[in-house]
Amino acid sequence: MHRLARPFMLTALAACCGAAFAATADQTPQGRLPGWAIPQSYQIAFKVDPAQQDFSGTTTIKVKLTQASDHVWLDGAALKVSKVDIIDAAGKLHAGKYVEADPKAGVVRVDFGSTLKPQDLTLKFEYTAPLNAQLQGLYKVTAKGKPYAMTQMEPISARFAFPSFDEPGFKTPFDISLTIPSDQVGVANTQQVKEVAAGKGWKTLTFAQTLPLPTYLVAFGVGPWDVVKAPDISPDAYRAKPLPLRGIAAAGEGHRMQHVLGETPSIIHALENYYGFGYPWDKLDLLAAPDFEAGAMENAGLVTFRDWLLLIDKDSPARNVQGSFNVNAHELAHQWTGDTVTTEWWNDIWLNEAFATWMQQKVTMEVHPEYRADLDRVRGAQGAMSNDSLVSARSIRQPITGNGDIMTAFDGITYQKGASVIAMFENYVGEKTYQKGMRAYIQKQKFGNATADDLVSAIAAAADKGDAFKHAFKSFLDQSGVPYIATKLEQKDGKTVLQLSQNRYLPIGSTGDAQRIWGVPVCVRYGTADGSKVSCEMLDKATGSMTLAGASNPTWVMPNANASGYYRFSLGKDGVAALVKQVGKFSDAEQLAYADAVDASFRHGDLDAGDVLTALQPLTSSKIREVATAPLGQVGWIYRNEATTDAQRARLAAWAKDAYLPRLEQLGYQRKAGESEDDALMRSELAGSLAFGFKLPEVRAALLKQGEAALKPKADGRLDLAAADPDLLGDALGMAVQEHGKSAVDALIAELPKTSDPALRNGILGGLASVEDPALTEQVRNFALTKPVKVGEMAMLLRAGRDTETQRDAMWTWFTAHYQQIIERTGSFSGGRLPSLAAGGSCTTAEGDRLQAFFKPRVKDAAGIDRGLAQTSESIQLCSALKAKQDPATIR
Repeated sequence: MHRLARPFMLTALAACCGAAFAATADQTPQGRLPGWAIPQSYQIAFKVDPAQQDFSGTTTIKVKLTQASDHVWLDGAALKVSKVDIIDAAGKLHAGKYVEADPKAGVVRVDFGSTLKPQDLTLKFEYTAPLNAQLQGLYKVTAKGKPYAMTQMEPISARFAFPSFDEPGFKTPFDISLTIPSDQVGVANTQQVKEVAAGKGWKTLTFAQTLPLPTYLVAFGVGPWDVVKAPDISPDAYRAKPLPLRGIAAAGEGHRMQHVLGETPSIIHALENYYGFGYPWDKLDLLAAPDFEAGAMENAGLVTFRDWLLLIDKDSPARNVQGSFNVNAHELAHQWTGDTVTTEWWNDIWLNEAFATWMQQKVTMEVHPEYRADLDRVRGAQGAMSNDSLVSARSIRQPITGNGDIMTAFDGITYQKGASVIAMFENYVGEKTYQKGMRAYIQKQKFGNATADDLVSAIAAAADKGDAFKHAFKSFLDQSGVPYIATKLEQKDGKTVLQLSQNRYLPIGSTGDAQRIWGVPVCVRYGTADGSKVSCEMLDKATGSMTLAGASNPTWVMPNANASGYYRFSLGKDGVAALVKQVGKFSDAEQLAYADAVDASFRHGDLDAGDVLTALQPLTSSKIREVATAPLGQVGWIYRNEATTDAQRARLAAWAKDAYLPRLEQLGYQRKAGESEDDALMRSELAGSLAFGFKLPEVRAALLKQGEAALKPKADGRLDLAAADPDLLGDALGMAVQEHGKSAVDALIAELPKTSDPALRNGILGGLASVEDPALTEQVRNFALTKPVKVGEMAMLLRAGRDTETQRDAMWTWFTAHYQQIIERTGSFSGGRLPSLAAGGSCTTAEGDRLQAFFKPRVKDAAGIDRGLAQTSESIQLCSALKAKQDPATIR
């Protein structure tokens, strides 16, 4: 299949490289590399000792040169290349020259010394490079005092590890070898096939050749790893051989891999059954990374995770247990959508991430229906809609103008909006039809690359739909924004007709143009004499209508049946009055859509705070956690931003107390034998919100008691962190920090370096992040920049303490004073997050102005800052406008 993939890539790459990305002999590529030099295979060999600061490597790339040239463009960053050999098709050796053409972007030129005709070449590089300190490329981490080296190549960090054509459209086989200290363990994408001595104290490990992969999926790790062998995953109708399964963890942590290894076979079988295509790689390793930038990474055959997602035991928080399954399902779904079929270019990264998110939810509903992944999809879509309401929002298929656009493409628009749009069109054509299209897509594109057109065409063909369907699907892919659907009931000729209209949802304060049209599959639930029915219509113009067959008279309409559509619907005061009486008849997902509609109408200016409290109150009694807690975020915003007097805050706190405290007290503050994970999650969510958000004294007292017990030293001098409920540890320690101040902060700062358990570390960090005292807040932020805090943990401390304008002013002063340290520690991948890190949660014009003034001259400091600045600034503008529009007197 590799030979079939090569002509496909050549055609696609040649077609892509138009004026925007073209490069002549003397122009450095500013986007994609030119398509006239195509890698065919790699041999990559590394000599790595994690205890050292540098590593060395030899990279051999076979390249097809399709036009005469005296050079080739490729990628490399921070590599000290000592030698480049070019071997032509006749076997003649040419001494090459390695030129860093654009060091910041990581683009290099290799000069041949003379013009070579089109032919197959071999490029061989010898080089050294530092083990990265910013969790990119081949990087170094430490756990329990022991160093490890491991990789994170996505999106464009392979260039830090080896010279390469570092783009997803170039897929080739890789031969990987690692020369490492004799007492170390090495793992890579494929099974190890050979080990030989390599001089005193060294050994060389050779791994089986991979199937075609892009550079960003190449992975390996070196260190004193625990390797836990699990039973092979049994063959099935789509895979003839048993699949070797292992867990990889830092030394001493391997025993905690049993839970995730036990869950993994069910995920693999569910995915194989859906796609009708067996897991294609020769083994599956799950690696718990001691420090990691992302949540997890879908490297073929060697999937890497933040350690707390894999290191699970009987005392692990419920959020870790459920998160472990969900993230594992997401990454394993990528083995088909992302690894087997790879996006051709980063503008279609949704083909990887949206589909993995959607498929994860499907698998979770099959294997663990109690986790309610169907409601996670709805909540995820609603979170994406908040970002998608910005004029500065990305589209799902965002044109890539530079590395910053690649870095910032990994967001809620790509993941959650993408997954919701997929689910919407799946609902429209039917699950079996959609599955047929997905199977055809995987088979046709396997081990190659794909574009949005490939996917949409496969679904359209399976559904026997034409251009109208494709246009509707692409209307959600190629333009930003959330459709806003208005409905109006009419009686015509004895029939009930629902009039529909659409425009773009824009909140108060937005400068956007609301005139925008999508192809929206609108499905509504309406009342009938014996219950309700669902009717669907494709709304692809500004207005439309549907006849509600069998509707009662009068009837009611829930404008987003089963919350299957990625759109919002308008609710004025009359609309709320009509629907609030029917909420009990809605499905769980529909109740979440109703809560979002209330929030959207509030932010649109159609409802006031009093209307919101009335509309959301019926949801609080739901037995479903996700529904019952849906009002907390919106009422919390009103508490923080609209309530101006103690009496108004007391009114909101009383509303929350009446709605939730009896439920929390029924659950209690300690995990009970045999209780569900959902009860543990409900306890955690309610306790945190009521104690910190609404300041209820009885909840704060209960958490403080646990926090004080956890801070009490044991006989060995260590804190007794097990004294607190595992799901409440962070909140309990946070309450102790707020009540006891410096003594609690000092104790937690001293404990963190001694603690390797990731769940306990998260609890300590959560406690420190709750600090309110200005001097202690500065102490915690300073601590965030030190080595005991992992790079991947730092933001947890820096994003806290910004509920009030005074707190945000303190954060701003600290951030601007420590800006250079922050950017040096976070690395280029985090550039788009820096403005939000500095000013997220701000809600005044002055805060927006100072953000602009500071970052405007600094947008080139790291890729993605410009987009992060635009979105954070606009969010502040909208918050300020909404706050100005509200009348606190409506809090009644």
